[in-house]
Amino acid sequence: MNWDDTTDATAAERLVGPAEERLVDSVADREDQAVEAALRPKDLDEFIGQEKVREQLDLVLRAARARGATADHVLLSGAPGLGKTTLSMIIAAEMGAPIRITSGPAIQHAGDLAAILSSLQEGEVLFLDEIHRMSRPAEEMLYMAMEDFRVDVIVGKGPGATAIPLELPPFTLVGATTRAGLLPPPLRDRFGFTAHMEFYEPAELERVIHRSASLLDVEIDPDGAAEIAGRSRGTPRIANRLLRRVRDYAQVKADGVIIREIAAAALQVYEVDARGLDRLDRGVLEALLKLFGGGPVGLSTLAVAVGEERETVEEVAEPFLVREGLLARTPRGRVATPAAWAHLGLTPPRQATGGNGQQDLFGA
Repeated sequence: MNWDDTTDATAAERLVGPAEERLVDSVADREDQAVEAALRPKDLDEFIGQEKVREQLDLVLRAARARGATADHVLLSGAPGLGKTTLSMIIAAEMGAPIRITSGPAIQHAGDLAAILSSLQEGEVLFLDEIHRMSRPAEEMLYMAMEDFRVDVIVGKGPGATAIPLELPPFTLVGATTRAGLLPPPLRDRFGFTAHMEFYEPAELERVIHRSASLLDVEIDPDGAAEIAGRSRGTPRIANRLLRRVRDYAQVKADGVIIREIAAAALQVYEVDARGLDRLDRGVLEALLKLFGGGPVGLSTLAVAVGEERETVEEVAEPFLVREGLLARTPRGRVATPAAWAHLGLTPPRQATGGNGQQDLFGA
């Protein structure tokens, strides 16, 4: 079947709804932020998962406390929802210091950063989220602040401009980023401790869900927690969000107790399947399999087929599909894997594979 970029988008819109309403989005909304504040662990012992990061960070903080010094600057990288903000708050709590929270996009000028740095207290923790999105002038000011605890404030313009050195109290910068590769080497090298946050295993997410259920006063059995964990994409934030939606379903449709059958029925209502795919994910796969025979197909054509922007398909849907082994990015376009056909219960067309099981590029 032929398909081009002028395909009627009305039919495609029936495949998938707006990406903004995704229950499995790893970016926190206002409701998530309010709930996470109550669910966040307060110390490293209470933090679940990320065993290597916790062990290494515990050594860094213990050594700093023993020396009576501020902790080294810390860089945390990884996907949204894995606990970078939570760890920054734990660092402040473990050091007995206050924490100041801001973000890279909020710092557009060097003066914005200078105002924040000059108001820090000794030992305070400055958490800078999405640090890779900070403006270049502010970034260059941060180099000196991190290394020498000093910034030069420029007064005046042109030949008459003068630099006034401003001494800063020792502080700990905790930077968080989802795109570590975008950080310039001079900035990355100034962090004394760097850690990459990995996706969680289902068993770890089950522990997260049981802990959150206890704090939310929700009764859940091990099978119910396992069902939610298996659909949470390896992300605690998504696990907690799904738990709240399943809780609502259990209170309205059942006796309030979350068992496997209740969790599965609730998540079916919210269109989150057994592997954590939602309508957008399945819409991309269905278009790729049903309309293009499994590919290869260009990204722009695939985006038109599902009625979404190219960036939405590439940045929102594809990362998880690739991580799950359901879709592959190739130089010739997007290609579905055998696992994608199996997941949707479809049979690959005969011309999609050659006698050796590999894709036949010539249709023979």
